[in-house]
Amino acid sequence: MRTARAIAATGLLIAGSLVAIVAAGPAQADTQICEQYGSTTIQGRYVVQNNRWGTTAQQCINVTDTGFSVLSQQGSAPTNGAPVSYPSVYLGCHYGNCSPGSNLPIQVSRISSATSSINYTYVGGATYNASYDIWLDPTPKTTGVNQMEIMIWFNRQGSIQPIGSRTGSATVGGRSWEVWTGNNGGNNVISYLAPSAITSWSFSVLDFVNDVRNRGAITNSWYLTSIQAGFEPWQGGAGLGVNSFSASVNSGNPPTTPPGNPPTTPPGNPPTTPPGNPGTGTCRVGYTSNAWQNGFTADVSVTNTGSSPVNGWTLSYSLPSGQQITSSWNANVTQSGSAVTARNLGWNGAIAPGATVSFGYQGTHGGGYTTPTAFSLNGTACTRG
Repeated sequence: MRTARAIAATGLLIAGSLVAIVAAGPAQADTQICEQYGSTTIQGRYVVQNNRWGTTAQQCINVTDTGFSVLSQQGSAPTNGAPVSYPSVYLGCHYGNCSPGSNLPIQVSRISSATSSINYTYVGGATYNASYDIWLDPTPKTTGVNQMEIMIWFNRQGSIQPIGSRTGSATVGGRSWEVWTGNNGGNNVISYLAPSAITSWSFSVLDFVNDVRNRGAITNSWYLTSIQAGFEPWQGGAGLGVNSFSASVNSGNPPTTPPGNPPTTPPGNPPTTPPGNPGTGTCRVGYTSNAWQNGFTADVSVTNTGSSPVNGWTLSYSLPSGQQITSSWNANVTQSGSAVTARNLGWNGAIAPGATVSFGYQGTHGGGYTTPTAFSLNGTACTRG
């Protein structure tokens, strides 16, 4: 089977070229893989794959307990085309081969944190990139090609370039990057090219996902399917290595009452708010937006500034003309004309005095973006702040 990495580089799927991924058992130290699509697991958590697809010449990798190195790379390819392979280690699902115990795919809106750490070994006299892939799709896809590929180029050696063309620059994760955008015929690609080689880095994967979302390329309803790191060699590459790799994606909704805290109403006492009537109190709303061309995202915080708890909340306000919400997270957000109603979900309906809940959404606008100015919580006007 051609892998997602192969299609990402070539944009082609040739009939009759499907080859099954060879999956082995957990790797021991110094396990050698020379099979074209051979793979094994390390740490009972990640998959390491040889993934040679652009050449018939042999490629062998040496798998350790923490990563892998390229033992030999005998193939070569023109630098104006696709590389010969993508030996890599990954968390998640890649063409039906899912890492053990993975919680991927997972919807972006449900991710509370996604962190990763990588350490590379580079060599001279070869043409390659050190690439880190983040794959996303509108569906929880475990097979085939995803619709969005985020590539992070940690290092580039030789006259090669990311797919598409350079369209700008960005600061992500506290670092500066060239931004390249394009499509390879199979999926969209947004690449972040480091101006100089990065040997090791611990970072938030969500920083890149959020930047791509803010560019309007995905929404929070999309799914993160896999996180991969390795090399794309065009010529040479023996000695390249991923010394260590780790990735962790966490999700979960916070409980209504934090663990260990007593209930708001002592047992045996009548509830402060009669059943069916949500608490009102007073409130403060924070509204932070990020707009571009015809799109925007908004993060909204609601703080209970009163002395009584709010048990179930509805925030009402109006969006300026031309704005339309397309997706939301952490609240049930509906829109009728310009009127917006945001209601709590099952797990964030209680707002204790002094506490804050937050939600957000993505939308489109017709130009000249402005933010809403007046909000009410359960019918009571809120201050801005």
